[in-house]
Amino acid sequence: MRRRDDMHDGPELELQLAELDADDALAEGIESVWGDSRADFLAKAAVGSGALLAALAAPAAPALAKDKGKAKGKRQDRSILNYALLLEYLQADFYTEAERLKTLKNESARQARVVGAHERAHVKALKGVLGGDAIKRPSFNFHGVTERPQAFRRTAVALEDLSVAAYAGQGPRIQSRPYLVAALGILSVEARHASWIRRLAGKTPAASAFDEPRPKPEVIRLVQATHFVSTPRKRARTSSKRSPRYTG
Repeated sequence: MRRRDDMHDGPELELQLAELDADDALAEGIESVWGDSRADFLAKAAVGSGALLAALAAPAAPALAKDKGKAKGKRQDRSILNYALLLEYLQADFYTEAERLKTLKNESARQARVVGAHERAHVKALKGVLGGDAIKRPSFNFHGVTERPQAFRRTAVALEDLSVAAYAGQGPRIQSRPYLVAALGILSVEARHASWIRRLAGKTPAASAFDEPRPKPEVIRLVQATHFVSTPRKRARTSSKRSPRYTG
């Protein structure tokens, strides 16, 4: 055993802890409060037994609050990514149905094919990040919009613009860096989609210098107004019986 002056009271404190804390419960409690290993704590407590008493007297509330904050942040991030996943499901099915029906020609057909592949990749990526927490794919009914090229383009403009605004609205709220990187990677591509379909629809690709983010409740209301999301009992198919309210 090293002399006391070699460790500045370290060995003495080690002996005291060993005698008082045979099952390491005390050391574990110290680590939970300070985030240090037992050895690191003893090194920091070398100024004397007062440091040990101060450490033991320190409330654990800040650590618990930090843990609760992290848990809340994770729940919030999962909620945001599931919100994004809903929009990606919507767009992926929209483009996939348009491809399947083969009513689009030339550049519009190419746009739907390329963007559809992107949206399906976005779905796969978000589901991969969320794992078991990912929401299930809803059923969709596009009410004939995918059957008519002009209606398809107008609706695609609306959906792409809405997607960009939705990501911009929620991006700053994401706390996890991996989640944020994933969301930003999708946002930049969605903005390119919006420019592409705007040009095909005869609209200015970038109408203003700044995009206005949209809050989540507003986006959800707009999605509901399309009537594209159908109940699970209904078969996902296109039908022209009911026109959507939000098509650009």
